Amino acid sequence: MMPPLNKIMLVEDEPDIQAVARLTLESVGGFTVEICSSGKEAVERAEDFAPDLILLDVMMPGMDGLSVLKALREIPQVAKTPVIFMTAKAQSHEVDLYKRQGAIDVISKPFDPMLLSETIKCIWENYRR
Repeated sequence: MMPPLNKIMLVEDEPDIQAVARLTLESVGGFTVEICSSGKEAVERAEDFAPDLILLDVMMPGMDGLSVLKALREIPQVAKTPVIFMTAKAQSHEVDLYKRQGAIDVISKPFDPMLLSETIKCIWENYRR
C-alpha cells in the first residue's frame, strides 16, 4: 500500500514562488506545506516536520540544492525522503545530474501553478510504483 502524500517541505528562497507554491499546494493539492527560505533552515527543520516529500530549489544563496540534499541524506529521519528539484536549469544533462544525486524528478521553473499539485502527485505515484 502506497503511503499517502500529505506533508511537503518546500525549500525556496524566492518569496513570490513560496507564496504561489504554498497557495496551489494547499488549496488545489490539499497538502500541508512547510516553507523553508534557505537550505540551512531546511536541514534544521526537516527532522521535526518529517515531510513525505521535499521540493528543493537548486539555486539558492548559501547552500545550493545539491548541498542541501547531501545534508538531508545524513539525517536518519529524512535520509530516504523523496526529493524533487525545482529549477530553471532543467536541461537534460542537468536533470540527469540531479537524478544521479538522488532526486526522484525535476520540475522546471517557471511552473504552471494550476498544474503543480497534479505534477507532484504523478511523480509521487510513479516513484511509489
